[in-house]
Amino acid sequence: MLDFDPETFGALNADDYDALHDPGTTEESVALIAELAGKGRILELAIGTGRMALPLAKRGFAMSGIEGSAAMVEKLREKPGGADIPVVIGDMADCDIDGEFGFAFLIFNTLFNLTTQAEQVRCFRNVADRLAPGGAFLVETFVPDFSAYHDHQSLRATKIGFKSLWFEAKVHDPTRQVIEYQRVRITEKGTKLVPLVMRYAWPQEIDLMAELAGLTLEHRWGGWKRELFTAESTMHVSLYRKPAN
Repeated sequence: MLDFDPETFGALNADDYDALHDPGTTEESVALIAELAGKGRILELAIGTGRMALPLAKRGFAMSGIEGSAAMVEKLREKPGGADIPVVIGDMADCDIDGEFGFAFLIFNTLFNLTTQAEQVRCFRNVADRLAPGGAFLVETFVPDFSAYHDHQSLRATKIGFKSLWFEAKVHDPTRQVIEYQRVRITEKGTKLVPLVMRYAWPQEIDLMAELAGLTLEHRWGGWKRELFTAESTMHVSLYRKPAN
């Protein structure tokens, strides 16, 4: 198995993260979180370069973050307003941060960057411990789909040009629910390898993680515009609530 720790993703991706990892849903996701969050403090796990935190801060929300990569936080600090957001560097499954929060979120499949079930369970407990009574935790992930795999493997081109070729290879281990990625970028300047490890979980498993942490599923949507979640949904946005007392 590829060896990843909380710093690895940032070390591999920080320099070009904003250019290459825009999901195209920022406006919709900021709008929904702003509607759901209320007036309390907001905690973003895996705050990264500030794609979500900065526009929420501009709307007047008191943002704080946890981030595993110092390199990603450096990119956040370079942006207008980025130096004003408190960020703790550490593993989001275990990292402590001062105070209580009325709302927390972990989006863009980043829960799956924790590569064991035990780490994911600890992450939910960590968030629940930091939520104020009645607070909420929002999670966004893809819904696993292996229809394009053959013999637990997948290979596809992601970008083809006259002077470049990008492709992605994936190996799936269903016994551990782990996907190992190798993203290969071939250009005139040479070849760059950008590996990734993800431990996926089905929506019902994520619900159980929340339940173990004392949180209850309140809503599940099939997208940021509150689309109905169905058997055809490729992603889900799920909102969990901590009891008020």
